[in-house]
Amino acid sequence: MDADTRVDRIRRVCRREQLADGGKAVRFSIARQGQTLPAFAIAHDGHVHAYVNICPHRGTSLDWQPGEVFDESGLYLICATHGALFAPDTGLCIAGPCQGACLQKIPLTLEAGNVALEHDMLANFTDA
Repeated sequence: MDADTRVDRIRRVCRREQLADGGKAVRFSIARQGQTLPAFAIAHDGHVHAYVNICPHRGTSLDWQPGEVFDESGLYLICATHGALFAPDTGLCIAGPCQGACLQKIPLTLEAGNVALEHDMLANFTDA
C-alpha cells in the first residue's frame, strides 16, 4: 500500500502519549450518515478506545467538563447527566438507567505513535 492510500485510510485523532490510563479523553468529531457526531478517545489498561460521545439513555454527552469521562477511580466511564457507568474497553453500561446498552465504539489503530481512525473499518463513518 502506498503512502497516499494509507493517508486516505486513516485520520489522526491525537498522539498516543496524550492519553493516560483513566485520564482525560481527547475529543474529536466524526460524520455519519450526514450528521456530525461528538466522539472521544481514551486509554484504559494500556489500550486505546474511542466512542461516540452520546449516552444511550438520554442522548447527552458523557463528559461533565471537556474530556472528563472517567469516574473518580479512573476505572469506569461515567455519564455526567445521570451517573451511568460504562466499561471503558467495551462501552457496555454496567450500572445505571441504560444498563446493558452500549456506547457506539469507533475502531482505532496506532500509526507511528498516532491514534487514528480506521476509515476502511468505519463503513458509515467519515471525517467530519
